[in-house]
Amino acid sequence: MSAADDGRRALSRREDIVRRWRATGGRGRKLRGLVELLRPYRGRTILMFLTLIAATAASLAPPPLAKLAIDDGIVPGDTATLNLVVVAFIVSALVYWGATYAQTYLVGWVGQRALQDLRIQLFAHLQSLSIGFYSQRQAGVIISRLTNDVQALDQLVSDGIVTLFGSSLTLVGTAVILVVLDWQLALLTFLVFPLLGIGSVAFRIVSADAYRATREKVAQITAYLQETLSGVRVVRIFAQERRHEDVFERLNDENRAANMKTVNLNAAYFPAVELLSALVTAAILLYGGLQAIEGDVTVGVLVAFIAALNNFFDPIQQLSQLYTTYQAGMAALDKIFELLDEEPDLRDRRDAIELPRIRGELRFENVSFSYSPDGEPALDGIDLHVPAGQTVALVGSTGAGKSTFAKLAARFYDPTEGRVLVDGHDLRDVRARSLRSQMGIVPQEAFLFSGTIRENLAFGRADATDAQIQAAARAVGAHDFIAALEHGYDTEVGERGIQLSAGQRQLVAFTRALIADPRILVLDEATSNVDIQTESRIEEGLRRLLAGRTAIVIAHRLSTIRRAGHIVVLEHGRIAEQGTHEELLEAEGAYWRLYRDWAEQAAAA
Repeated sequence: MSAADDGRRALSRREDIVRRWRATGGRGRKLRGLVELLRPYRGRTILMFLTLIAATAASLAPPPLAKLAIDDGIVPGDTATLNLVVVAFIVSALVYWGATYAQTYLVGWVGQRALQDLRIQLFAHLQSLSIGFYSQRQAGVIISRLTNDVQALDQLVSDGIVTLFGSSLTLVGTAVILVVLDWQLALLTFLVFPLLGIGSVAFRIVSADAYRATREKVAQITAYLQETLSGVRVVRIFAQERRHEDVFERLNDENRAANMKTVNLNAAYFPAVELLSALVTAAILLYGGLQAIEGDVTVGVLVAFIAALNNFFDPIQQLSQLYTTYQAGMAALDKIFELLDEEPDLRDRRDAIELPRIRGELRFENVSFSYSPDGEPALDGIDLHVPAGQTVALVGSTGAGKSTFAKLAARFYDPTEGRVLVDGHDLRDVRARSLRSQMGIVPQEAFLFSGTIRENLAFGRADATDAQIQAAARAVGAHDFIAALEHGYDTEVGERGIQLSAGQRQLVAFTRALIADPRILVLDEATSNVDIQTESRIEEGLRRLLAGRTAIVIAHRLSTIRRAGHIVVLEHGRIAEQGTHEELLEAEGAYWRLYRDWAEQAAAA
């Protein structure tokens, strides 16, 4: 099976899980989602439960065996019976050992693969979400979903399931043993059930919000940490370390307070269960001891009953402690599926076509767009035809709509009104991947991934050879600085390319775009971080980069604007004027005024 088939199968399974999750509601929704994670491994999951039953049965054997050893072996002096009981003890211990080993292995095997699937599904879902989603969310909060919340779910899946079913089986099995040993003593023990039930319900209600709050606080801390580390240079420049420390301290204090609420609840509830267990054991010793003295029960029954009481209250305690893990895991699962609930703003239509290799003709037909339903339009009634292979410069003041124009061309958003066409195809009728695979964007701040320069250059074309990479770097003017580095093309660039200067990062971005060989190229203030001398060196490289391609150039640099075959001036989301450089200067309109200001600034520099 091909990688593409594997990818489609994984996507289908993720969509199936999300669809089943959305079909249910409330707590059942969470549990259904958890079951769906385990569904692909149901064979091993069933085997895990069988070993769990065997281990539980073996753990319940000692009290009845103790009763047999005392009443049928020790008291009457029957060594044969005593020997058989001892053998039974050893067999039960071996069964418990083997079953527990298998159960522990299977729980780990199933749990880790289910969580691995979940992380992959979450990451794939994040890749499918629209750009608008990320502009409205903190990256740290999203990261917390894949790290902290999945870790909390790991504890529930790996430990919680075993405790839940193992303790429940032990509790039921012990109750049966107690009734068989002495139903009167058993009824006396069961009198505590109402108290335990009331306490458990109260603990569950009060602790639910507390555990949900801890997930929120952890996400806030992760988000602030990610943002602060990303902007550490700005923090240092403005000497705001102390202020950031104060904010981080406040967030940690809120996190501590939220966790202390759960600590106080645990401190009040769990020792109370222990105290109740001790009181019941004391009552059984008193009442049962009197019965044994009077000869109404045998010593073996009393010893077995007291031994079984540990198996009765221990599961209750374990189930109560499990609720801590359960609440944290359910709160995390709620946040995880809340993320999976997010729908992409843009989806390919079912009948969307694969875009063939395009010539690059671009057309905007009466296009209007607003980022919010009630907001001012970022673009308003745009009509523009860009022939294949033409370079169009978009100019205008900040907020005029230049970047929005480029985003619509790349179909990061769909127009509110009108349509955008490439080679006559409405972008809403084609698969977005087939469009973007033929587009290249060089933004103002070139983003590089951790790794080597070579890996970043080949990002858009993984099969690029070393010869092709070097040829592209020479064409753009990046080869000289790369060759001068100690490790050349194998130089590590660091996170976001921090080991390189802004100009070097931009040169790498230009080369990366050239290697990808896009049919439509968007340069969004791409030379603003390159100094005049560097720009002059790459001017010839830019000509090669733009040659034969449709290019949308958003720039303030005069040299870049003059190279454009067509210039469009945007004002408040509308086209104020358009034409060639010479035509617009002769008109002495909006472009002439902008050009005059740019020229003055360039002269002053």
